[in-house]
Amino acid sequence: QVQLVESGGGLVQPGGSLRLSCAASGMIFRLYAMGWHRQAPGKQREWVAQVTSDDRRNYADSVKGRFTISRDNAKNTVFLQMNNLKLEDTAVYYCNTTVYSWTYWGQGTQVTVSS
Repeated sequence: QVQLVESGGGLVQPGGSLRLSCAASGMIFRLYAMGWHRQAPGKQREWVAQVTSDDRRNYADSVKGRFTISRDNAKNTVFLQMNNLKLEDTAVYYCNTTVYSWTYWGQGTQVTVSS
């Protein structure tokens, strides 16, 4: 059973940084793309970033140049480094992966950007 556990969220001021982590188990981590999504209050969940199994990275326009996704296959972990955070980045952040056509989600970690 694939399990994803996010951590690293918190409260940060505008312009600050946070690093989210997502630890995966129950899968051969290095074989699969990993992604981050987020859901702000009252809004639909939106895609943020993805890293493929061969380390190609893609970003939503809203975070490009500020967020960096990376993976450590030795630790079965994907990271999201978030810099220059803005008020509109406030959301619950989820990591996800698709294994054998089934998409798995973590429980989410809250990121609040507030002065």
